[in-house]
Amino acid sequence: MREVLKRSFESCGYEVVQPVTADLDAEIRRLGPSCDVGLVVAPDHLLSGFTRTLEQVCHNVGCGSMNVAVAANKQRSAAILARHGLPVPPELRDGRRVIKPVRGYGSLGVRLSDGPASEGEFGQAYIEGEHLSVSLVGTRVVGDACEYWSGEPPLALALNRQEIEIDQEGRFHYHGGETPIEHPRRDECIDLARRAIVVLGCQGYAGVDLVLGDRPYLVDVNPRVTTSLVGIAAVMQEEVADILVRASKGLKLPQIHLTGRVRYGTDGTVTRL
Repeated sequence: MREVLKRSFESCGYEVVQPVTADLDAEIRRLGPSCDVGLVVAPDHLLSGFTRTLEQVCHNVGCGSMNVAVAANKQRSAAILARHGLPVPPELRDGRRVIKPVRGYGSLGVRLSDGPASEGEFGQAYIEGEHLSVSLVGTRVVGDACEYWSGEPPLALALNRQEIEIDQEGRFHYHGGETPIEHPRRDECIDLARRAIVVLGCQGYAGVDLVLGDRPYLVDVNPRVTTSLVGIAAVMQEEVADILVRASKGLKLPQIHLTGRVRYGTDGTVTRL
């Protein structure tokens, strides 16, 4: 993902600088003041803190740190979405259910089980259906003294099919996906994904994971660049860097043009289909 973003920003005329030490917080403070824009690429449980640092020294083109903190807490964000009338798998404390970390990514630690949830985990009903995701870019306008939504709906980049394996022990494994896909219920899925990131206030690139059964259910809202970007960038004529910068400044976003279809892996490989 990082290399895809780097190439896109360079194609838009930016010089890209990246941390050179493991102290990411210090590196952001060192590099940020000399940059026009910045974006943190990190797992959900680290993203909010590093984004908060970035916001202090640079113009952030990703999701805001407070919104990241809310969306990255999967139990809390599911409850918020449910309160707004959006379909999420019901939370369950016992019986056969999907147990997953409150803060997690990439299906790590997610399992289908009737056993107890450990500290830092919670359970949800298992929904039979297709594993899909929607990749979007949320827009905001940044003023001198405030931030406020521009009123433009989030830009949908693509509907993706996710490759999810559940092994014999009930553990979930994410192996990448396919994009873009045509689906008779595409509009229904994209509409729900848009509503979800508006409710959670996600700006910039976001990935919304769905299970499509009798209706689409919201599984996760990822307030960050996701693996889907690797595939989308391979078929999208527009540059994702330009879209992110425009969205962060409340500028009009381009119409998206996707050519062909690819499969993308978690290792960054892309195969044309």
